[in-house]
Amino acid sequence: MEASKTQESQRAYVRVIEYIKQEIREGHLRIGSRLPPERTLAEQLNVGRNSVREALRILEIMGTTVSTQGAGHFIAGNFENSLVETLSIMFLLKELSFQQVSQLRYAIEKHAFALAVEHASPADLERLEDIISRLDLGGLSEEENVLLDKELHYTVARASGNMLFVEILNALSDVMDRFIADLRMDIMSEEGRRVKLLSAHRRIVQCILEKDILGGYAAVDEHFQLVNQRLEVRSRSVRL
Repeated sequence: MEASKTQESQRAYVRVIEYIKQEIREGHLRIGSRLPPERTLAEQLNVGRNSVREALRILEIMGTTVSTQGAGHFIAGNFENSLVETLSIMFLLKELSFQQVSQLRYAIEKHAFALAVEHASPADLERLEDIISRLDLGGLSEEENVLLDKELHYTVARASGNMLFVEILNALSDVMDRFIADLRMDIMSEEGRRVKLLSAHRRIVQCILEKDILGGYAAVDEHFQLVNQRLEVRSRSVRL
C-alpha cells in the first residue's frame, strides 16, 4: 500500500510538470508569467499540494521557474545554471573530456561566426570593433584581457541571432573555468601566444566586417589550434 502511494505521488508531480509545459506550449504562460497559487494548481489538477511543491522545485532547478518570497512562482528562462551543473557532473563521472568541450565550442563558434556575418547589427559591429581596439592598445592586465576575450566570443555569438549559442557557450566556458580555472590567463601570459590570439581575434572581427566567410573560418581554426595546444598541456595535470 505504501509503495502504491509513493508511485501515485510521483505520477502526480509529473502531471503538474506536464500541465505547466502544456500551458507554455499553448502560449498561456510566457517568461515573466506568474503561476497560479499552489492551492489553485492542486485543486485544478486534483493532486496534493506536496506534489505541486515537488513539481515547482524540479522546474526551478531546471531553470524553468523562479520563486519570489511573498510573490509566488514565475516562468523564467534561467537554463544556463542547469546546463553548467549537468556538464560538471558529466566531467566528474568522466563522461566528458576537455577535448570534447573544445570540439563543441569550435563547432558552435564557427557557425556563430558565419551567422554573425549575415546578421550582425551595427551595434554588434561597433562593440566588436571597440573590443579589438582596446585589446590593440595593450597595457591591460591579464584579468582585463581575459574579460575582453570572453566578451568578444559572446558578442559574436549574440550577433549570430541564435541565443542557444550564447547559452551553451556561457555554460561551456563556466565548466571549463571550474576545472582549468586559469586556462585563458595561461594562454595570454606568454607574449607569443598572446600576440597570436590577438591576431586571430582581430581577423575574426575584420572578416565579419568584410563578410569574408573563408577568411573568418581560417581565423577561427587558428584560434582553436592555439587553445587546444594549451588545453592538451594543461589537462594532463588536472585530476578529476
